[in-house]
Amino acid sequence: MLSEGIASQRGRYGAYLHHDRINRKLRARRGARLAAITSGGAIPDNALFTVVAEPDGVVVGTVDEDFAVESMAGEVMLLGNTSWRIRRIEGRSSRLLVEDAHGAPPGIPFWRGEAPARTAELSAQLGQLRKDISDRLAGVIPVEGWRNLPVVGEVVSWLGEECGLDQAGAEQLIQYVLEGRAVLGDVPTQATIIAERFFDEGGGMQLIIHAPFGGRINKAWGLALRKRFCRGFNFELQAAATDNGLNIALAEQHSFPLADVFQFLHSESMAPILEQAALASPIFQTRWRWDATRALALLRFQGGKKVPPQIQRIRSDDLLASVFPDVAACFENIEGDIKIPDHPLIAEVMKDVLTEALDIDGLRDVLRGIEEGRIRCLAVDTPVPSQFSHEILNANPYAYLDDAPLEERRARAVEMRRVLPAAVLEEVGGLDPAAIAQVQAEAWPDVRDADELHDVLHTLVALPSGRSQVSGHRSQEGLAVRGSMLTAGWEAFFERLQSERRAFVAEDSGQRYWVAAERAALFHAMHPQAPVVETRLAASAIASERAGDAASRVSTISLEDAVLTAVQGWMAHIGPTTADELGDLIGVPAPEVEKALLRIEASGAVLRGQFRPADSTTGSRTGVSAHDTRAGAPAPHEWCERRLLARIHRLTVATLRKQIEPVTAAQFMNWLLRWQHIAPGTQVRGEHGTLEVIRQLQGFEIPASAWERFVLGRRITAYDPAHLDQLCLAGAVGWGRLSPHPATLEAGGDDDGGTRENRRRVIPTRVAPIAFFVREDADWMRPHHPGAEDSSTSFLSHNAQGLLELLKQRGALFFPDLVRATGKLKAEVETGLWELVAAGLVTADGFENLRALVTPKNVSGSGLGKARRPRHAAGRWSLLHTEGADRDRSVESCCWMLLRRYGVVFRDLLVRETNLPRWRELQIAFRRLEDRAEVRGGRFVDGFLGEQFALPVAVESLRAHRKLPLTGERVTIAAADPLNLVGIVVPGERIPAISGRSVTFLDGVWVAEGETLLAAGL
Repeated sequence: MLSEGIASQRGRYGAYLHHDRINRKLRARRGARLAAITSGGAIPDNALFTVVAEPDGVVVGTVDEDFAVESMAGEVMLLGNTSWRIRRIEGRSSRLLVEDAHGAPPGIPFWRGEAPARTAELSAQLGQLRKDISDRLAGVIPVEGWRNLPVVGEVVSWLGEECGLDQAGAEQLIQYVLEGRAVLGDVPTQATIIAERFFDEGGGMQLIIHAPFGGRINKAWGLALRKRFCRGFNFELQAAATDNGLNIALAEQHSFPLADVFQFLHSESMAPILEQAALASPIFQTRWRWDATRALALLRFQGGKKVPPQIQRIRSDDLLASVFPDVAACFENIEGDIKIPDHPLIAEVMKDVLTEALDIDGLRDVLRGIEEGRIRCLAVDTPVPSQFSHEILNANPYAYLDDAPLEERRARAVEMRRVLPAAVLEEVGGLDPAAIAQVQAEAWPDVRDADELHDVLHTLVALPSGRSQVSGHRSQEGLAVRGSMLTAGWEAFFERLQSERRAFVAEDSGQRYWVAAERAALFHAMHPQAPVVETRLAASAIASERAGDAASRVSTISLEDAVLTAVQGWMAHIGPTTADELGDLIGVPAPEVEKALLRIEASGAVLRGQFRPADSTTGSRTGVSAHDTRAGAPAPHEWCERRLLARIHRLTVATLRKQIEPVTAAQFMNWLLRWQHIAPGTQVRGEHGTLEVIRQLQGFEIPASAWERFVLGRRITAYDPAHLDQLCLAGAVGWGRLSPHPATLEAGGDDDGGTRENRRRVIPTRVAPIAFFVREDADWMRPHHPGAEDSSTSFLSHNAQGLLELLKQRGALFFPDLVRATGKLKAEVETGLWELVAAGLVTADGFENLRALVTPKNVSGSGLGKARRPRHAAGRWSLLHTEGADRDRSVESCCWMLLRRYGVVFRDLLVRETNLPRWRELQIAFRRLEDRAEVRGGRFVDGFLGEQFALPVAVESLRAHRKLPLTGERVTIAAADPLNLVGIVVPGERIPAISGRSVTFLDGVWVAEGETLLAAGL
């Protein structure tokens, strides 16, 4: 080849040696040395354009040829950290001339190339990791609370040790495996591969084969399978392959048992199919150009200049047409397989294609494993794509195995399942029985006159008149197509058809059938022993079609054709069924019906699978063709007309989506009353329940006098103040005013002493706002408050100032110590402390201290037992001082506080909150939590703008609550309660949080306000 070159229309390519066959010597031709020096090398050239900055002429980088060709002068692109404006594109010299764009907003260039595939060893480890996670979590389903299971914690720790994952990453990986397994029934590994099939939005179907063998094996499998489909169905299909599987977009003409896809290729015969598939793929063209350049048949440089990429491609195509004319020929002139020529370059290209770009040996081993049973195969029909399929459906262009561009990919017609409630994951693998029943009812003809009944009889060929239900074969499941096949109206219509000689009644084996006169021949072919009741009518109708008697007409129709016509008609109207059931309807043996269904399946009109709910005898799972080539025979299959099945799938998906549709404001309000333990039957008990309520309401300021009677007392059954005291004294809970008093803001940092009478003063009052906080998760609290460490105390009385200075100097003190140290009366100390509490400057160890200030008469020291203890004996008084966390942790802690309080959080809901960062900061933190899969983002409550975030358990609870019927439940709360959301969530005028007023809800709708709490029974 190097001496004679390759002849073409342009002359000879690659002739660099003189071969003296007489003297058996080789000599270099003129130019051979220069070609070897300038164009030699094994690394293939990429089609890159050099980017040159003007006016200096400095090379600043390279861009992909496709990007350069698609760009226009004046556009701005980014290279490195500099924006460059394109001035000119020189295709001949493969240069892109640019100038500094001085920071103008740039576009991002792209580079296309062949993506490296995952190695077989890494693929095996990945599959084993999936299996290990699945095995360790056997029996765990992704319902709410799965993260709290002990076994999940063990797997998280194991992943941290083995894979170096933090808790968030490990939980995401576990969730990915659990959700994928919940839909498919297993996880794909190199020992278990899964075929998944579902409808797309265009009415076609997507076939996903989950096979983690790496990109080289999967691309080979995808190309060969695509060619196999092309030969079997005469259709070119779109396909893509990644390291984890392959995707083939099926059209309406493709119908086959899903489990059969594993037998479409055989290890001994797949090599020629793969070779033919590779010849038409871009892989062959690329490898041909690389090998031809490496063999110096194509030069990289010529005349001292680099050959432009487009010129190299033109010369490559000319050279290929000379060496391998069939691959460049018109396919209309090619019959059968393309014969691969015996040429050194072609042999090298095919070797590189099959063993470098693809892995034919690896694919052969996989197919042998399937044939020998070493690899387990599962086939699953699902209404929505599984979690494992998302990556394959969203594959980048480098994964495509055909020339269709991104915007024309059928896989883009698949709508990914949005975040569903976790409990729904147990349902997405099956079809909704209600959807099946609805489609069956809609598909059954709605006859309104005799002519329409005649059309039905013409379509169905034979309509049994003695059956009460069309789908009596599954009547025990309540999935009948129609409650009654025949109605009084139908019988009247049929009598009219009989009188007009357009229909007759026939009987066979005790079953009566209605038959259209034009279908008498078909009916006779299916029931040759049936006596025709209305012989004259049938004979006259047949005679009107063509000349000849009825007997000769019947003899021309075979049983197979007659059954095919009847089955086609019935399948368009009855939905999922089996051959046995359909045979019962038309009175034909099941094997004959099976043969007709197979013929229809070949045209793509019907699909085979397991569509209906589990049968009591088989126990098969809805929606899953549980074919296991290693475990045994496939489950009994059902048949359904393609368009009816697509409608069932759409209705099923719509049902799933309805479960995540936003609730109304009234439903949300009604749910909140239960979420916060106010609605009857939802209250908590004891000290643990008291802590739970405080954890939920912490940070929300309520008048001090309203906390126990109107807030805690409504949420805790048989509320005992001792439980709150114990929590406070144990250090679990603290209290105080957390928002700054307006007087502290006015005081500023100066004390001029001359305008005290004009300043706002802190007035001790029972309605001073007080909030609780749980000390172990109080990172949301502000690090300090104005006045606690500030020299300005002019807004305080002299009595309060003295107490504040004493607490600053000596720290926490009991009430008697304060009285003794200040030398004041107990009443004066109480008033001063109450003033400091109202200003948000002090707190106490127990809530009994505050209770003594709010209702001093209740703790006067009189009475027996514990009531005889001294006043203020519950704990010490101290400054309200908190150590602030870093800003990010503080904002995130605030997010968790709001999520515990409301379950679902959005901006409008927070109007009454006083101790929060700006919504923008909260929003950023919520998004971060959503990215870590710790909370969910979406539309949960209708009628409110902006983003909404929710706890997963709250979404589950809200979804379950929406299904409950309205009961007319009336709930009354105090106007100071955190759930006084009238005018915020539910419509109405805002009701101020005035002590002594109430708000009443009826099924979450505000119905009354203004009555006193005593009148409301609170």
